[in-house]
Amino acid sequence: MRRITYAGETVITTDDVADALVDLTAAVASAGRADAVSIPIVTDRGREVGEAELIIGVGNDVLSVPVEWSAEQPDFSAAAQRLRQHPLFPGRPDTAADIEFDEGPDMHWDPDLDGFGRA
Repeated sequence: MRRITYAGETVITTDDVADALVDLTAAVASAGRADAVSIPIVTDRGREVGEAELIIGVGNDVLSVPVEWSAEQPDFSAAAQRLRQHPLFPGRPDTAADIEFDEGPDMHWDPDLDGFGRA
């Protein structure tokens, strides 16, 4: 389990969610953006499950540190997967920077023709 510190407050979540959150925060900040996300959290004693909403990215620091945990760990794997589905998550194959466009013979812009022309 990990303790997430954000804007002077702390919450506890699973290692998987914390790892995904830190990676996504760095990627969103690297893109010069900020975004709102929700993560599942537990109380210190693990008796209650809740949700925290955070703004991640530029100007929003997230700190993740291990915490001793004796209660059963909740399964937050679906939430971690949702974070990893974010379009800016590192390594996603369908991010805008990784999309390859087919440049067929009609895909060349010809400014003299005010439109597309053959290369």
